[in-house]
Amino acid sequence: MTYKTEQEAFWAGQFGDEYRERCSLEPELVAARTACMARMLRKAAPVKSAFEIGCNIGLNLVAMNRVSPGTELEAIEINAESAAQANRLGVAKVETGSILEYTPPRSYDLTMICGVLIHLDPEVLPQVYDVLFNASNRHILLFEYYNPTPVEVTYRGHEGRLFKRDFAGEMLDRFEGKLTLKDYGFFYHRDPISWSDDGTWFLLEKG
Repeated sequence: MTYKTEQEAFWAGQFGDEYRERCSLEPELVAARTACMARMLRKAAPVKSAFEIGCNIGLNLVAMNRVSPGTELEAIEINAESAAQANRLGVAKVETGSILEYTPPRSYDLTMICGVLIHLDPEVLPQVYDVLFNASNRHILLFEYYNPTPVEVTYRGHEGRLFKRDFAGEMLDRFEGKLTLKDYGFFYHRDPISWSDDGTWFLLEKG
């Protein structure tokens, strides 16, 4: 398959396969992710449907299913085997493909992206912001590495594969008057209920 950016091919291929092998759905990790998901959505209205961009093996989908049982969950994942594994969990409908070539078939109460924006070519971020905004009926959840100004960081020996910036701020500016900050927070890697990495999350609301 031909991709628009080097980053897409990177994650769809061998590196994405290797990344998947480093991930797990161990009970302790699922419990931690569920606690974090509950915290991030504490100020959200009831979520009856949600769409995730870049779900990997489905950890966030499992957590979301536990926090909000009965929520209709859908996702897209660029790595075919990761998407297949997520589908086999039975909690969500997961499509294989690039978000740059995909239009969600409907709108959802919540759109979310966790640890994916940092790995995209910065040039395509506006397109992904538009998908997150247009596919959401109400809430948008971002969980990413934060930096007040754009900066590139070497990622596992690779250049051009990890970029930090103020993603939420860029979305608030892009959709000024149409999007507000509902809640935000930081997860510290030494917090027992946290995820594996430090990261900042933002819950945005339309209207």
